[in-house]
Order: sequence, then structure tokens, then C-alpha cells
Amino acid sequence: MALMEYNGYHASIEYDNEDKIFTGTVIGITDSLNFHGYSVDELEENFRQSVDNYIELCKKLGKDPEREYRGSLNIRLTPVLHRSAALFSAEDKISINQFIVDAVAEKCRARGALL
Repeated sequence: MALMEYNGYHASIEYDNEDKIFTGTVIGITDSLNFHGYSVDELEENFRQSVDNYIELCKKLGKDPEREYRGSLNIRLTPVLHRSAALFSAEDKISINQFIVDAVAEKCRARGALL
């Protein structure tokens, strides 16, 4: 999956071979922002316009535009994994939240992500 970034927003990009068009979807927010283009330049321009129009519409509505990845998420674990995480976090004298944050950070570092 390809990603684009503009003004703090990210979009996933796909190519529709049947219609010969690029499509994009802004990710990380609950509001729906979609755009398309027949060329990379057109796609990039439509992405920027989509984000700018979204921010302007939010201002007109008196609503704060959503920002991606606010740092809070709900996860589902198997009961066995939940129990293991709870027991290990207690053993380490940290919260289960901190245990999960540490585990995610470790995985991201292993994949070369900058934290």
C-alpha cells in the first residue's frame, strides 16, 4: 500500500486497473475524505484540495477538524494474551497500558520506524 502525506494527514493510495484511475482515502480519522486522479500529479493536487476543503468546511461548521491518530485506541486481545500481558505488566510493576505501549514501540523500532 502506498501512502501520501499532506498537512499532517496521510492517505492510502490504490490503482484501479479497470477504470485506469488512482484512488485515495485519508486514513486515521473517522470523517470520510476520498479523492482520485488520472495521474500522480492530479492525485496529489486532489489530495491537497480534499484536505484543505475539509479543514475549511470544519471552520464553517464551527467544528475542530479531526487530526489523525489522537493516541487513543481500543484493542481486542485473546483472553490468553490479555492475561499474559496483565501478569507480565504486574511483574514489571507497570500498567498494562504501559506494557502494551512498550511492546508496540519495540515492534516499531524493529521495523525501522522512527519514534
